[in-house]
Formats: sequence, C-alpha cells, structure tokens
Amino acid sequence: MRGRSGFGWSQFVMGICLILLGVFTCLRPGSIFSGIGVIYGIAAVITGICDIVIYIKEERFIGFGPGISLLAGILSIMTGITLLAYPGVAEWIVSLLFPLWFIAHCVSRLTHLGIIRMMAGSFYYTFSLVVNILGLVLGVLMLLQPFLALFTLGYMVGFLLMAFGIDCILMAFTDLGSRW
Repeated sequence: MRGRSGFGWSQFVMGICLILLGVFTCLRPGSIFSGIGVIYGIAAVITGICDIVIYIKEERFIGFGPGISLLAGILSIMTGITLLAYPGVAEWIVSLLFPLWFIAHCVSRLTHLGIIRMMAGSFYYTFSLVVNILGLVLGVLMLLQPFLALFTLGYMVGFLLMAFGIDCILMAFTDLGSRW
C-alpha cells in the first residue's frame, strides 16, 4: 500500500480565495449588494466543486458526511450560478441562499470532524469545530433576522469567510487536506 503525502492544493486555493473575499467584504461591506455578485458567484461555484470532489472521494464510506458534502456542493453551485447569471439580484440571493449555503457548508464540515481529529490533530479539530459552529449560528441568525442581518451582514460574512479560508488553508497542510 502506497502512503499518501503531499499538499492539498484545492483546499489551499479555496482558502486563499475565501480569505481575499473576506478581506474585500470587510473593507467594503456594502459591496455585497452592489455589483460584487459575480465574485461571490465564482467563490460559491469553487466551494461547491470542492465539496462535490469530497463527496466523490468519500462516497464509498457509509455515513452522513458524504451525502451532506454533495448537498452542500449542489447548494453552493446553485448559489454561484444564480449570482453569475443575475448579479443585480445579489441582495435577494444573499438574504435567502447565503444563509442556506453557510448552514450546509458548516454542517458538511462538522460531519467530518471525526476524521479530522484522527488525521489532523486536536488543534485543527478545535479550530474547525469553533469556526463551523459560529458559521452555523450566523446562518441561522441570517434566516431568522434577515433585515438585521442585511445591515451587519458585510462584516459578519467578511470575518466568517476569512475564518473559512484559514480553515481550508490549515486543512491543506494536514494529511487529510492532501487527499482532497
């Protein structure tokens, strides 16, 4: 049996994209709704493709995780294509599909925590757990309070996107990241 080692390039690239998008969002929080829909669409499509790749590589395993990865990937791609096709409706997309995307992505990552703890260690496990629970709470808050979320959404989304990006980059440096 051949040992797998290497670097998780897909996780690394996705992490860099998410961090850059998060920084841009924090610097210009109003940009979420004005013409930036295309950039968010590209990020959502890339994230969705990465989640579907995770599903393809894990489909032989039984459990909740692979199916959730597929669902998260499909929701991400749907969100991304909608934003790319209709960038003017970014406000509606952000207020409706973004919370669903956050929730699906966080649930997907949370279902992989058992594997992450075994392969990546307790530091990355704890970091991933905290970031994804915060993302889950943010997604639920955005669904429950859409008007309040619209005012503070830029900053919340920016910081969470940076945290997701750091999460992806940390995963790229683990043995688990080289498999995805």
